[in-house]
Formats: sequence, C-alpha cells, structure tokens
Amino acid sequence: MSNTIIYQVDSFTSEPFKGNPAGICVLKSAADVDWMQKVAREMNLSETAFAYPEGGIFNIRFFTPKTEVDLCGHATLATAHILWQEGYVKSDTIVFQAENEKLSAQKAGKWIEIEFPSKAVSEAKSDTVVAEALGVEADFIGKNDMFHLVEVSSEEVVRNANPDFGKLAEVTRFGAVITSRSKEQGYDCVSRCFFPNLGINEDPGTGVAHCAIGPYWCEKLDKRQIMAFQASDRSSVLRVGINGDRVKLGGQAVSVMHCQLCI
Repeated sequence: MSNTIIYQVDSFTSEPFKGNPAGICVLKSAADVDWMQKVAREMNLSETAFAYPEGGIFNIRFFTPKTEVDLCGHATLATAHILWQEGYVKSDTIVFQAENEKLSAQKAGKWIEIEFPSKAVSEAKSDTVVAEALGVEADFIGKNDMFHLVEVSSEEVVRNANPDFGKLAEVTRFGAVITSRSKEQGYDCVSRCFFPNLGINEDPGTGVAHCAIGPYWCEKLDKRQIMAFQASDRSSVLRVGINGDRVKLGGQAVSVMHCQLCI
C-alpha cells in the first residue's frame, strides 16, 4: 500500500520522547494481515495499530513486531489522538471495534479517556516462580488471562527489579506486572510491566496492564479513581477509573512524527 501514512505518537505523556510510542496507520479498508505484521516489524515499536472506518465506527487491530494482540491501550489512545488531530473524526467520541471487544474514546479536556474491559486478577499465591523470575519477594501474586500481577513492599523494589526475562517467559503467558504504592505525592501506585512473550521485555506505558492495576488498587485503597505512574525509563502517567466491569484509562498523547510508505 504505497502512499500510506504512518504516524508515531507518544501515549500516556504530555511530553515528546516520553510515555509509550505507538505507530498509527489509518486505512480506507481492511488490509492483509501479513502486510500489517511486516509493517509493525519495520516500525519496531511495542505496538502498531491499523484502523479503518466501517458503519460509523473504526475497526482496529494491534501488532507488536512479533505478533498480533487482541487489545492495546496506548495504541488505542494514540489512534484516537490521530483521528481527532488529522480531522478524520469531528465528534468528541470514537467507537472502536477490536478483535473481541468494543472500545470507546472520549475527549476530556487535554486528556483522552478510553474505556476498556476490566482485567481484574485472581489470587495465585502458589505461583511463586513468577516472583522468583522477577527477582523480588511478593506481598501478593495474582493473575488474569493475560499476565500476572505482583505487589511488592515498596516503590524502591519496583524501580530496582531486574527480571530474568527468559525465565519469566517460561512461567507466564505474556509476562508480568510489578506494582506497589507510590511514595510520590499525586500518585497512588507505581508499576513496571514486562512482556517477553510478546517480544517486549519492558513496556514503557501499558494501558491493558492498568485494566488490572486499576481495579486492584481501587479496591485496596477504597477509591473509584487512582493516579498511576509507570516507572519505565520513558515514564508514563495514567488516570484510572472503575465503572462496573469496565475501566476508564485517561492519558495524554503527543504526535512525534509521520512518514509515508514508498513501497
């Protein structure tokens, strides 16, 4: 598809070169899966999203450099940002159809709120091998159908964790999230996210992970909404609210570049 424009957007940040970068490709119609995977591999970002309009909504698919995934928060946020910035959509709400879920994005001042299904974890205290792969002592171990969530005693433990990615890939489906309460004023929790089975050893800013982190900390802190800090090298900030079995992920986004495919 020559002349196709691909945008690069930093999500869950108000500053360029922070947050989580995503590739965004807005198409006129569905594209070949092999072609999309090759483009995602060429972009070499944690996620590249492909979206096209159909019947008043946008179909959306997500590819890491290695494989397709069902859901991606930061790429959905980035896609909504581009659809509004480039004038594809005039209304304040966008509805997306992902592989198995209907998603939505809403303007919220300088922020964008995207609504995703909750991915709350169930306790998995016997899965101590996950904490061992992360190199930490766990206060709590939980899991959902995608990854494990491990709470540790302090933010220092989160920031200093040095996982064995080979071992982590062996003992988890996609990977694991490590989290604790935040010591920084203005944030409720801090986390880091590791997904070696998706070809992403550490993800800089992870919306889907906060579909588990949000419900976990909202229940623990008895809040309906939290502010979350993801302590990757690039750092990301998310506002996470609970609405029944749905999670509202709030974030900002910054366009960094665009390019045109010549092939």
